[in-house]
Amino acid sequence: MGRSAAEVPEAGASRRMPAGTPAHPVPEDGTRARRSAPQPAGRPAHPVPEAARPPTLGQRRWGAFKANRRGYWALRIFLVVFGATLFAEVLANDEPLVVRHQGRFYFPIVATYAETEFGGVFETEADYREKFVQELIRGSGGWMIWPPIPYAHDTIDYELPGPAPYPPSARHWLGTDDVGKDVLAGLIYGTRLSFLFGLVLTALSSIIGVLAGAVQGYLGGKVDLFGQRLIEIWAGLPVLFVLIILSSIVESNVFWLLGILVAFSWMALVGVVRAEVLRARNFQYVTAARALGVGDRTIVRRHVLPNAMVATLTFLPFILTGSITLLTSLDFLGFGLPADSPSLGRLLAQGRMNLHAPWLGLVSFFTLGTLLTLVIFIGEALRDAFDPRRT
Repeated sequence: MGRSAAEVPEAGASRRMPAGTPAHPVPEDGTRARRSAPQPAGRPAHPVPEAARPPTLGQRRWGAFKANRRGYWALRIFLVVFGATLFAEVLANDEPLVVRHQGRFYFPIVATYAETEFGGVFETEADYREKFVQELIRGSGGWMIWPPIPYAHDTIDYELPGPAPYPPSARHWLGTDDVGKDVLAGLIYGTRLSFLFGLVLTALSSIIGVLAGAVQGYLGGKVDLFGQRLIEIWAGLPVLFVLIILSSIVESNVFWLLGILVAFSWMALVGVVRAEVLRARNFQYVTAARALGVGDRTIVRRHVLPNAMVATLTFLPFILTGSITLLTSLDFLGFGLPADSPSLGRLLAQGRMNLHAPWLGLVSFFTLGTLLTLVIFIGEALRDAFDPRRT
């Protein structure tokens, strides 16, 4: 049946605890449970592990670059080969790396020593390939350490066993050219000069092209119209004929040739940068920056150009291959670097003039083709890395 009124507690009355019972239960070990301190606002209760954090944009782009295995391995091979050519004087030289004479060390690839330093007669630079100088050094109990290839790019071997061009042998691993110069030494020095020249030409022409495209795209109007007409006229000039005319007036050198090629190569990136700037100048953040009174130079440098650089960087490897090919073509025709400069194009020309020495043309052709192929593979991987659909 129902409970009596005496047994039902009054509404709102709290349940009484027996005497001696604490307000909060105490664990069996006698320690009172501690209340955890509140976490600051905005800070997670537990730190996010490093592996769980999303990758940055740079990490995603590097991952996309490495996903292209062909381009990734091409980059590694290219860096090894190009890095080795930077030490061409250590790999191929007609001077020893270290000379020990009368208890002293000499480093001919770094400093110049006269023949009198080793007991000779002449005050001129010592020719370490002469047997007289070698006997002077050995007679004092000294020794010499030679590079792996004891020939520089301009060293003529007057002691060839046969007429030049001499075929590949243990003395010259890839043979000699028609004057007795070592082909392998010429390839090492020529590769370094060609790629350094191409890198400088690509950098200078890209800087000028990016600046011209940014000015045209951001200002627009008459500036853009005048710039486009100037580019059309300038691009129509015959570069080869201009070089032929100037070569008959000015003595050819590296800086003169670099200046002429920069004057005709800066237009490669103008169209790409101009199109990107025309698209980016109407973005909301650019309009907001202009409304806040930010200068045009700051807007272009900090807000517009970074968006245009993504499309620009993907073109740089292909511009580099074009610069190297242009220099090789001019050297092949005889309007490039001076005659005493190492050049892949000049080796190709010697192969054409000496058809009975096929190693001259084949070696230079395969070297140039392999290196340019590596650069193209790197460019394809770089294009995948900066593709917004992949990153």
